[in-house]
Amino acid sequence: MERMSLSEKIGQMTQIDRSRATTDVMSNYCIGNQPKPGDRTPHNFSSRKWIMTINKLQEAALATRLGIPMLYAIDAVHGHNYAYRSTIFPHNVGLGATRLVDPQLVKRIGAATALEARATGVRYVFSPTIAVCRDPRWGRCYESYSEDPALVKLMTETMIAGLEGDIPPNYSIKGVPFVETGQTKVAACAKHFVGDGGTSGGVDRGNAGFVISDFDGIDKIKDANYSYSVEAGISAGIDMVMTPYEFRKFIRTLTYQVEKGIIPMTRIDDAVARILRVKFTMGLFENPYADVEMGSQLGSEEHRELAREAVRKSLVLLKNDDTGRRGPSLPLPKYGAKILVAGTHANNLGYQCGGWTMQWQGQSGNNITQGTTILSAIASTVDPSTEVLYSVDPSAELIELGNFSHAIVVVGEVPYAEFDGDNGNLTIPEPGLTTISNVCDRVVSCVVVLVSGRPLVLEPHLLSKIHALVAAWLPGTEGQGVADLLFGDWPFTGRLPRTWFKRVVLVNGI
Repeated sequence: MERMSLSEKIGQMTQIDRSRATTDVMSNYCIGNQPKPGDRTPHNFSSRKWIMTINKLQEAALATRLGIPMLYAIDAVHGHNYAYRSTIFPHNVGLGATRLVDPQLVKRIGAATALEARATGVRYVFSPTIAVCRDPRWGRCYESYSEDPALVKLMTETMIAGLEGDIPPNYSIKGVPFVETGQTKVAACAKHFVGDGGTSGGVDRGNAGFVISDFDGIDKIKDANYSYSVEAGISAGIDMVMTPYEFRKFIRTLTYQVEKGIIPMTRIDDAVARILRVKFTMGLFENPYADVEMGSQLGSEEHRELAREAVRKSLVLLKNDDTGRRGPSLPLPKYGAKILVAGTHANNLGYQCGGWTMQWQGQSGNNITQGTTILSAIASTVDPSTEVLYSVDPSAELIELGNFSHAIVVVGEVPYAEFDGDNGNLTIPEPGLTTISNVCDRVVSCVVVLVSGRPLVLEPHLLSKIHALVAAWLPGTEGQGVADLLFGDWPFTGRLPRTWFKRVVLVNGI
């Protein structure tokens, strides 16, 4: 700290976008940190290409006067979700449903996510999300483990232990963070502190102020000029500012405020000390470069089996009527049946994964990454004697002439993230409602699998048509876990992590 100039200190407090991180920028501004926004993720990057890119940036950081290594960060909210071929785990709302049956599942998921991040050279992840979502109209509700703060606390602690490693019993250095050294762990950034889920009317970025700097956070402080936003933010305790594009403006402003005594140097030293302490603790100074040998961890079979297990343990059986002929609708028979599979979400990997998958808002289709759709899982589970026919939105004529013994309708929400997912009515999007009505009116055993980031409204007249109803949440890449339960290879053990309401009623317009 004594050897560092003011510009070097402020460089450590600055986090910029990779697209701005030229060698000259790294050198001239002593930039110490970089986030990787998903919409600019190169989807064709192999793990080796990721590592080569990050190591090149690290070379630029190490070539500065003091050689302080760069910390490369990325959102990893349900696996290493911006890397092609990675394992995409169920979103947190689904993981919250697993707690009663397997308290340590999320720790294993955290450990697998850390390995896949390290496989691409990433050492710092923005995860887990610690929001307590009370209003499912909020577009980030699926990032919340539960509406119960006690459950969120337990899940958060367990996930962080998986990402960072277990704190040794004799580790008692007050104020010094712990990240297990070596090749298998990453530094975790729990987000977005206490105000994140406290929305008004389910509107994202509404009435909570910022506590730590998120993407462009300083720029988004309302009703304040930029200079005051920097002063207020840093004075309030922000140590690292994510200013992906306007970093020069931030650096100029903060430098001026320190030189004029508006912000004391002690506050700067306090912030830089925290940042450097983490870098030292995680072994970044000793081992700044990524290891290409870790590449085999990305999307490994072991991690995919873990994700499949997580899907099995997260699904919640909401309804299972006796159809009168063979007992409950679930489990479905594997042999000799004729099954209709319908719905927009049955054969769409992007819809299964939801937002924060390869892109910020998520995507549609089966070529975004590698995985197993629910339809292909069904086809691989049943016996060859069972006929499976798929139609996204089958006509009444097709259903009636098909003489199906069973139907599986897979519908739900299309991918979204943050404020793009704010939704005031929470109904099942069309053609989902129509598909449910058409199919369940005409097939004696009709199972509906709902793929969504939150509870959705199911009107009584619609619910009465459905013989079995499954909340699959946003299961991720391993759709085989859904078929495991539909056909009875595993029992349903998931429990609702939040209230499933009957309807949305506005009170005083909110």
